[in-house]
Amino acid sequence: MDKLELLQRVFGYPQFRPGQEELIDGVLSGRDVFGIMPTGGGKSMCYQIPALLLPGITLVISPLISLMRDQVMALKAAGISAAYINSTLNGAQIQAVYRNLLAGQYKIVYVAPERLDYAGFGNVAAKLSISFVAVDEAHCISQWGQDFRPSYLRIVNFIDSLPYRPVVGAFTATATKQVREDVERILRLRNPVRTVTGFDRPNLYFAVIQPERKDKVLHRLLAARKRKSGIIYCATRKSVETVCEDLRSRGYAATRYHAGLPEEERTANQEDFLYDRKTVMVATNAFGMGIDKSNVSFVIHYNMPKSIEAYYQEAGRAGRDGAEADCILLYSGADVYTARFLIDKSASENEEMDEAQREMVRKQDLARLDAMVSYCKTKTCLRGYILEYFGQKHLEICGNCGNCKDGFETVDITKESQMILSCVKRVHDRLGYWVGTGLICDVLRGSSMKRIRDSGLDGLSTYGLLKDRGRSEVRGMIDQLEAEGYLSTEQEHMTLRMTALAGQVLYEGKTVQMRVAVEPEEPAPVSGAVKPMEEDKELFESLKELRSKLAKDAGVPAYVVFSNATLVDMAKKKPKTMSQFRKVSGVGEIKAAWYGTAFLKQIQRFMDENQEEG
Repeated sequence: MDKLELLQRVFGYPQFRPGQEELIDGVLSGRDVFGIMPTGGGKSMCYQIPALLLPGITLVISPLISLMRDQVMALKAAGISAAYINSTLNGAQIQAVYRNLLAGQYKIVYVAPERLDYAGFGNVAAKLSISFVAVDEAHCISQWGQDFRPSYLRIVNFIDSLPYRPVVGAFTATATKQVREDVERILRLRNPVRTVTGFDRPNLYFAVIQPERKDKVLHRLLAARKRKSGIIYCATRKSVETVCEDLRSRGYAATRYHAGLPEEERTANQEDFLYDRKTVMVATNAFGMGIDKSNVSFVIHYNMPKSIEAYYQEAGRAGRDGAEADCILLYSGADVYTARFLIDKSASENEEMDEAQREMVRKQDLARLDAMVSYCKTKTCLRGYILEYFGQKHLEICGNCGNCKDGFETVDITKESQMILSCVKRVHDRLGYWVGTGLICDVLRGSSMKRIRDSGLDGLSTYGLLKDRGRSEVRGMIDQLEAEGYLSTEQEHMTLRMTALAGQVLYEGKTVQMRVAVEPEEPAPVSGAVKPMEEDKELFESLKELRSKLAKDAGVPAYVVFSNATLVDMAKKKPKTMSQFRKVSGVGEIKAAWYGTAFLKQIQRFMDENQEEG
């Protein structure tokens, strides 16, 4: 069986996605490979197909426990022998995997990087015929990456300890140029086949909302997405508890996940979400690493993440099967303070690094935070901002993000800008030090708060100049001045400062313009590449109900039976025979044999009922 036949018969896909075939051919020819592909872009196929074609065993090194379990479950559902070794297994279970490995029962084995340090695993590995080592989430090996893990640095030592060097592959979805160079150097990739398919996810809609009340906006967003599966990310455990309780009180099937919960509850809650018993998961970033659930149709960030890399990775858990999905970030200035606190806390508590490493990582994290804040404030294309960050060329207007789809007009804010810059200067002159954005807004809007009265700021000539403007509107103009370099935020104390360029606006006649939304700043669900046609929607829902029943009977998550994208294609093609059914995208021979008859009957029943009604 060749690679294309394997793709079609086992995994049910008619052709390879961009970049997959080049990487697979590289591995099969004995060359190292380095694949950078977006989440949902098919990275796993680049090591799973070679694993089935090469002699011996393929070892997949991954820090993502959830991914290991999900992918092993999916491989078994497709008739492929696989296993994983990580901290969720007890000693007896690990020994059973070792025995099966030595007996040649597996083609693919997933291991956590920490496992490579165990003598027991090393002894077993030395007796195996390992043809291919695939390093997933390879950006973790770089100290310049957003998720540096010192345990990844020891992967090369493990490979060197093997009786012979296998082919080595590195795979990641998020990596800047510097991180990519680190990965190749540290893993010592030999003349690798390099494939960068790009970071764009066309099926994802991006939007940033700066609401006065996040809870109210969240309620509206969820009301428009009833019965859909989604994740709500919060920055802290306390926020998770508050948001989850609020949603439950409003009748949503919500559950929670954070590191402060007992392991048994975290596991149970994750299972409820994976098996669609709960449709909304409220979680910190402790949840979702490697989650392969394909029917997540929205990811809402209740708080701003600490970096573009983290945001894109978390948002990318939506629409993994190519279906339409929304990625919406609710931003407030308080999120910046929370992110800084978490960065400092993470750096101080990391015992795997020495003091110099901790300080270097902290500074890098703060620089990434600056880029994340700029994303939240930009009025340009959101997709373009992300792609630019990763060094990818892009269109100026994507047509599928909040900044491109919402109605905008360009307005002149030169006069208001002069008021803001003058206020920043006068407050500094009065107090002798710079202050934060919030206080500047309060002075401009004529607040009577005690601090302003006690410090005499209510006597400044700029006091109350923008009293007829909303707080978010004033903040938006300050953000615009920051974006154009007239103001800057000093990160150590989060104070707003004038730059040398400010004089151009104050004294030299430089004009300032800003794009302003003329429609409500709330995104609607978007059109996606695999959205069912109107006439297929009822059949699609009918097939989803059947899938849920079959999944429950088999004791697996619904998406393991078939993804949403496969059901969409099924509803569109309406197969009548088993031969036609096997041509549906995502239907392999094993799944066709297991589920084909049931789905064909359901489709025929639906068609007969509709014909009778007509």
